[in-house]
Amino acid sequence: MNRSGIPFIERLISPRSLRYQLLSRSLLILAVLLMLIGILQYVIMKDFIFKNKAESLNTQIMSMPMNLFNNGEMQSQDESRAEHPVKNTEETGSSRPQKEPHDSPLFYQPGLSILFVSLEGTVTDISKDTNADAPILSKEEYIEMVKQLQKHEKLDYRIMNNTDGNEQLVVYRLIGPPNKTDGIVQISTDTASLRQLLLTQLAIFAGLSILALAAGLALYLPLLRRTLTPLSRVVLAAQQTDAGSLTTRIPESQGQEEIDRLSDAFNGMLERLESSFETERKTTEKMRRFVADASHELRTPLTSIHGFLEVLLRGAAANPAQLQRALNSMQLESKRINRLVEDLLALAKLDQAPILQLTDTRLDELLEEMEPQLQLLAGNRSVKLELAPSVEGRFHADQMKQVVLNLFLNAVQHTDEETGEISIHLLNRHNEAIIRIIDNGAGIADTHLPHLFERFYRSESSRTRKNGGAGLGLAITQSIVDAHGGVIEVTSRIREGTSFQVTLPLNAE
Repeated sequence: MNRSGIPFIERLISPRSLRYQLLSRSLLILAVLLMLIGILQYVIMKDFIFKNKAESLNTQIMSMPMNLFNNGEMQSQDESRAEHPVKNTEETGSSRPQKEPHDSPLFYQPGLSILFVSLEGTVTDISKDTNADAPILSKEEYIEMVKQLQKHEKLDYRIMNNTDGNEQLVVYRLIGPPNKTDGIVQISTDTASLRQLLLTQLAIFAGLSILALAAGLALYLPLLRRTLTPLSRVVLAAQQTDAGSLTTRIPESQGQEEIDRLSDAFNGMLERLESSFETERKTTEKMRRFVADASHELRTPLTSIHGFLEVLLRGAAANPAQLQRALNSMQLESKRINRLVEDLLALAKLDQAPILQLTDTRLDELLEEMEPQLQLLAGNRSVKLELAPSVEGRFHADQMKQVVLNLFLNAVQHTDEETGEISIHLLNRHNEAIIRIIDNGAGIADTHLPHLFERFYRSESSRTRKNGGAGLGLAITQSIVDAHGGVIEVTSRIREGTSFQVTLPLNAE
């Protein structure tokens, strides 16, 4: 059993198993290769054995005494045939020659037949009586063969069947002096023994091939299992991966390029999943905190309104002064709820990545138009504008006004009403518009700076709601700046003041 609970043998014989497919295909390829090698070996060995036998027969012909085939011998054989007349091939039309026995020990080889063929095509069997039936050609074929041999055309051997249907190997050779040919000698022998030798070798090869396949199977199984061990590790890691174990990584170097690439891809997937889960966790945490803060912000004015209604229901409505105070307070709280809801709706719209309706806008003119409103909001504080001329780009004018108002109101809330100084600077630098709003307020501690643009976040110095808002203004400002492709930055020093800088591209689309 393995860690997955599936027996190894069961996985091995499963057609869908990778081990089974690799093993079966490898053995199939090996078997096909062995079969092709066997066929090639049979063909090559057959030609080699037949050629070797033909060379042996040629050597045997050369070792025969030449007077065996001279004219006197042939003449005495003709006279002997005259005393004992036989039918030759011309009279009967058959292919069988006259048997002429000899006592030479060269002809005692079983299954060996020797024929002498004269230049006229007459065939004479001069071999010892071995009961061999030699294959016979026609007279015309023998004459044509004599011509081929006289032209030194190579005739290695021929495979022919005799009248009994037995296959024989036949060799032909010229007989006579170098400048004079008396005829040809045909020597033939059965191929049964040669083919038996071939089949024996083929059977030996087949047996060895089966043993090789069995040995390959026995050796390949543990090797295959060891080779697939890295893949099993990847499978096990994938099975053990869940939301709580995304930090586990597979070793990237396991000695196999494909497995290493798979491990690298799997680790990359785990990193992306971990990042996604972490992002989701942070988003969920922000949403939870957002809902809690929104609920807290809404609960306070709603509780106030509920308290005033209870007071009125208990009889305060009969007192005009108490009634007026309660109605004014409820009106202020309802306005506060209305602003909070409007801010939440604005943030929701900005979070949806809306398509801004950009128009050609001159920021210097836009800030000059806002100057009376800014002076009114500042009260007794000093307001100073330093604007570079002709700073023009494509912006959403109303949202740019909201950015300036949010940052200006933030400066108003954190500066002294009598000694406060607020300055607004507009610069044109490297095809970018820079808006700076600087105040001389109490400043912001370094611990609060990274969280200023979070929703519902307020520093400790502005926790009271007498002057502070709900903590959504800077979050809305950052969303508007991001939508325009810009960047907002803040620097601050305690008791020296705060500076907000908004950088916007002039050619934003």
